[in-house]
Parts: sequence; structure tokens; C-alpha cells
Amino acid sequence: MNRAEADVAQPDQAAMPGTREDDGVWHDIRRAAQDLVRHEPILQARLHALILAHASPVAIVAAVLARRLACEEFPETALRPLMEDILHAHPAIVAQIAADLAAVKERDPACPDSLHVLLNLKGFHALQTYRIAHALWQAGRSELAFALSNQASAVFAVDIHPAARIGSGVMLDHGTGIVIGETAVVEDKVSILQNVTLGGTGKEHGDRHPKIRYGVMIGAGAKILGNIEIGMMSKVAAGSVVLKAVPAHCTVAGVPARVVRHQPPDSCPSVEMDQTL
Repeated sequence: MNRAEADVAQPDQAAMPGTREDDGVWHDIRRAAQDLVRHEPILQARLHALILAHASPVAIVAAVLARRLACEEFPETALRPLMEDILHAHPAIVAQIAADLAAVKERDPACPDSLHVLLNLKGFHALQTYRIAHALWQAGRSELAFALSNQASAVFAVDIHPAARIGSGVMLDHGTGIVIGETAVVEDKVSILQNVTLGGTGKEHGDRHPKIRYGVMIGAGAKILGNIEIGMMSKVAAGSVVLKAVPAHCTVAGVPARVVRHQPPDSCPSVEMDQTL
């Protein structure tokens, strides 16, 4: 595993919940929930159960995800303590969740605030469920990790293998149809739109999925196949099929994809979210 992949596999332990930035995110969420209760009383029970009844980010995230994922095989009363235990044991995940919240709020013009992301956006929910499943996978609890990932796929229509390695500040916009394979790597500050596949090219084994570097944006419907690298700060246009490595600071488009533009060195496609060519 190279250095970039190691950075994703082991999140920065310095960015712990309780920092001023993390506290601000959760304070804003609680304040927005209180305001919404006053304006929309019909939502009072939901907001109390998922946000206002809980004193910590861990309890809030566990309550939201357990409510979304609950079914006969996975009752909410069993899911919530499982998720709380994992989040308490892995505080770096809570810091990643805060970074993901900030990323969506910054990049999605349709997003009014972080409360909306936390309660309503299934791409965000799918990504945080992956983070918990990944912790289970790393702990050797692969069958439970698979079961949780399968339930997330059924509920959110997002299929992320629990062994994949995904950094922080990631946005899965809309979410529907996203597939991320077992040996895929997605570094920090990446934006991925709906119906994107990070897949293999056949029945090969071993390291067989794409490596998406820092600051990349992948447009809707793009397919990136094989153990290839999408260089940092590059952009994959909607509907493209990428079969070869993409250099840093480039835009690729087409079937098969080819370089159609070189990005300015100070450009960050994942933040700009400019989907034109």
C-alpha cells in the first residue's frame, strides 16, 4: 500500500471530535433543529428523537442511521447501540462525518444547512453507514459488515464494499446507483455524483479497483474500471468510461475517456462542481 492509500486507511488521529470546528457543526445542527421545531411543529417528534434528545454527535449519528436502516432483521433498538459502540471506539470517524457534512453544505447549492444533510440526504447516510461497516471489517467482523452494507444498498441504492478505503470531506451527491468496489481508494475532498461505478474489469482478483486522488470530481454516470489512478484535482465528465490512468489536473471525457482539458494548478474540481467542459 502506498503512502496515499495508507493515509486513507488510517484517518488523521489529530482531528478528533471536540475540536472547535467539530463542535461548531453539531451546535449549528442543534440550533437549526430547535428553530425548525418552532416553524414546523409536525416535525417535533422526529427532531426530538433524532437530534434534540441526544447530547453527543455519536448519539445523534447513531440515531439517524439506525432509524434509516431499521428493518425486521435489523431492529432500530439493536442498530443504535451497535453504532454508538463503534463510533465511541473510533472517534476519528466522527471527525470524518463532520468533514463530510461541511463538504456537502459547501458544494451543494440546494443544501440549506447541515441539518438538512444529516436528516435527508441518502448519499451522506450511505457514506456514514460504510464508515461503520468498514470499522467492523477492520475488526474482523466481516459477516456483520457485509450484512450492514447490503442493508444500506437496499435502502439507499448505494453499494460500497466495506473493505474500500474512503477519506474525509467526501460528497456522494444524490447517491443513487453509486458502486465502489472492494479495493477502491477514494482520498479526501472528492465529489462523486449519481450512477458512478468504481469497478473492476472482469473476474481478476487482488488489487483491481480505481484509486481516486485528492480533489477529484466524478460526473454522473461515469464508469472508472480497473486498478487505475485518477490523478489529484482532475475531473471525469458525466457519462465517461475511463479505462486508463488520468494525469493530475486534467479533465477527461468520452467513451473511452481521453484528456480534453488541462486544469489550472489552483483549481479544485470537487469543490467547484463545474460539470461543463
